[in-house]
Amino acid sequence: MAEKKSSPKDEAPQSDTYAIVEASGQQFWLQTDRYYDLDRFHAEVDDVLTIDKVLLIKAGNDLKLGKPYVKDAKVEIKILEHRRGPKIIVYKMRPKKKTRRKNGHRQELTRVLVQSISVGSKTKKPKETKDPKTTANKVESD
Repeated sequence: MAEKKSSPKDEAPQSDTYAIVEASGQQFWLQTDRYYDLDRFHAEVDDVLTIDKVLLIKAGNDLKLGKPYVKDAKVEIKILEHRRGPKIIVYKMRPKKKTRRKNGHRQELTRVLVQSISVGSKTKKPKETKDPKTTANKVESD
């Protein structure tokens, strides 16, 4: 008996939250908990970077479109590794001139993982205020 293949309707729905951001002169469609290969970032592995140039954010039924960027929107990405893209061969030839030139190119890439997509003050952390009384009590009790 043949196995029943699952239709796309039977699969679990993916996250409806996504963002379109501008990075290194290009636009990328990013979703949380997915990894992407972007042009090389000058940062160390396991660093967390924030992209503020967010053009569009869709979270559920809420759609925010920027003019040109969405205000107070950010996408946090974590750098997984630095790698190189596939080799591309460039071959130039002028017919009847015995002129041939072969060149190869590999693009420098950075693989990143999208950790969070947020808008507004939802992710802003409250500023910590240091009271002199509380710090003095901690020192005395030690």
